[in-house]
Amino acid sequence: MPHATSPAAKASGEPASERSPIFRLLAYLVLPFMYLVGRYRILGGEKLPRTGAFVLAPNHNSEIDPLVMGVAMWKLGRMPRYLTKASLFTVPVLGWFLRKTEQVPVQRGGAARDNGPLAIAERLADRGLGVIIYPEGSLTRDPELWPMRGKTGAVRMALEADVPLIPVAHWGAQLILPRYAKRISLFPRKNVTIAYGDPVDLSAYRGRNLDASELAAATNLLMNAITALVADLRGEIPPAQRWDPNQHNQRETGRFE
Repeated sequence: MPHATSPAAKASGEPASERSPIFRLLAYLVLPFMYLVGRYRILGGEKLPRTGAFVLAPNHNSEIDPLVMGVAMWKLGRMPRYLTKASLFTVPVLGWFLRKTEQVPVQRGGAARDNGPLAIAERLADRGLGVIIYPEGSLTRDPELWPMRGKTGAVRMALEADVPLIPVAHWGAQLILPRYAKRISLFPRKNVTIAYGDPVDLSAYRGRNLDASELAAATNLLMNAITALVADLRGEIPPAQRWDPNQHNQRETGRFE
């Protein structure tokens, strides 16, 4: 599926800027705080496409992770779009920002395909925009904060829209806001490292009607890539078996501590 850049970008040979006035306003409001609480180092930034659509799949340790990924993408000139609870679009001011920045509403309980999050994200992909999907679906339940089992949404989106699936990992955000903590640690500033990986090779799965086992296998490839990036950042060996909430009688959503 081709994704065109603007005529001006083609003429200049440079990618069209995604830093629209609304994103610049958000950066003005958010970045000073994020730089107050953290220092951000980016590894492999050249692996994030400068133009065209993609699905970005990060690990998820802290409720501040979306802001950390926002900083990491802003530094590389790409603007973040997330799958976001549909109810937030009705909140005054916040809902306006969500709509203007083309965030992707998620309606719990299942939505019709034409209005579901994957369909909306696919339309964003048609316009050459990046979409962030957390494949774990919630904060990891792993006691040591390793990536847990993944859900198929990120893989399905990348396959349906025929766009690159980019794994990314970060480590250090949990020091700013520990998992399920109610207070942010302001001082001292924390070191946060973000590492982008090579696109996951989904060539064996593209252009096919996949069953559940094949989607699970493709998702496992993604989670392996994310886990390898986390292991490099931590300098540690990950568990031999990925954490699965179902095997530990844990709920799929909500707090568990």
